[in-house]
Amino acid sequence: MRRLVTALLTASGLAAALPLGSAISAMAQDTGDEPVSQCLAIAQALPRVMFASASASPLAVDGDVTISFAGHSTYRIETPAGVTIATDFSGVYGHTPTPRVVTMNRAHSTHFTLDPDPAIEHVFPGWDSGNPEGADHDTVIDDVYVRNVTTDIRRWDTTALTANQNSIFIFEVAGLCIGHLGHLHHKLTDDHFAQIGRLDIVMVPVDGGLTMAHTGMAEITTRLRSSIVLPMHLRGNSIDRFIALMGTDWAVDFLDGDAITVNVRDLPERPTIIVPASLARRG
Repeated sequence: MRRLVTALLTASGLAAALPLGSAISAMAQDTGDEPVSQCLAIAQALPRVMFASASASPLAVDGDVTISFAGHSTYRIETPAGVTIATDFSGVYGHTPTPRVVTMNRAHSTHFTLDPDPAIEHVFPGWDSGNPEGADHDTVIDDVYVRNVTTDIRRWDTTALTANQNSIFIFEVAGLCIGHLGHLHHKLTDDHFAQIGRLDIVMVPVDGGLTMAHTGMAEITTRLRSSIVLPMHLRGNSIDRFIALMGTDWAVDFLDGDAITVNVRDLPERPTIIVPASLARRG
């Protein structure tokens, strides 16, 4: 489904034109068994687009989602049905209690483990060495739909990129679209933005160089225009530099703790950068 929607959006010019933070009232599904995405940026009135089916997503339900910063690039997400997810999981952060789902990326060993706890039910690597097109995850686990959009990683011995070794993971749950940019090394194309769709919440690396320069990451974050931005992958006072580049259109909230509870009905009206206490103390 991801590639079908990308082709439709790119052909119609909507990849660049649609406001990605807007509410989506039509959803597309291919003729296979993949679930319906509620976060892809598809408008209702596209005269040349044929929808295989259009219906309300079974995942578009109300409920509270808890997101907690665990360390480095690992956030733990808990869905209304109790599914626990740990992002960029290396086994160091977010391992207790054992998550049901983990996602990983390949750029550094601090973002993956080759020996995950066997008690973890679902392990989603952001790369696939046997497939030149990279990993392709589309899985529903209780009340959450997990999918990915692949990007490239930089080779440290040259300026070249290795294709499809990082993934932006997207978690669709309780009417929310939650994205984790992973170890992102380059600007995103219109095709990437089309595949990502709307993100209400996005987790953004703010190190300023190990992934991308602050200017590039601020441009991507601004275009995504998510209601909530959660920083990660800190280096020095990089949060301050990132916040300064985002400008006055964005509110900033420094938490007393490391967790937030989010409901699709009460997202902030003004886009907000929310900084967990553990990150603020290091900045």
